[in-house]
Amino acid sequence: MDPPNTVICMECAGVAHRSSYAPYQGFEPGDVVAYACEDCNHRLDLVLEPEEEPTDGAYG
Repeated sequence: MDPPNTVICMECAGVAHRSSYAPYQGFEPGDVVAYACEDCNHRLDLVLEPEEEPTDGAYG
């Protein structure tokens, strides 16, 4: 699992850069990843969710 390097800041809509380094074994679902906005310096903490498995388009 590889979280994005940048996200949109919820405070000012600026660009927030990832400030957390990947653990040795890589990121796992449930890990908290910190970001800092380049415009307002707001800190954002995101909890990684499990990746959804692709479906074949069938219902059920």
